[in-house]
Amino acid sequence: MKRFVIERHIPGIGRLNAAQFNELAATSNGAVAKLAGKVQWVHSYVAGDNTFCVYLGDSEDAVREHSRLAGFPITRVNEIVTVLDPMTAFS
Repeated sequence: MKRFVIERHIPGIGRLNAAQFNELAATSNGAVAKLAGKVQWVHSYVAGDNTFCVYLGDSEDAVREHSRLAGFPITRVNEIVTVLDPMTAFS
């Protein structure tokens, strides 16, 4: 599977409470289940009015379908070509 980062602009998302985040996560999980192994949600970062979500997916179309099923907007999708971290300096 390919790895993607999805940016979503959602005004006010950073001010939601734990119960609201639980609901969003359940909605995402439900959409993942409907796609039968075509996408996997890894995790998301919430920053102000944006989320940055990391997904594994068969294709960009598959991650876009997840968003459509979940009712989540997409601002931008980028395929991740590599991951850099401190250990990259030693490889």
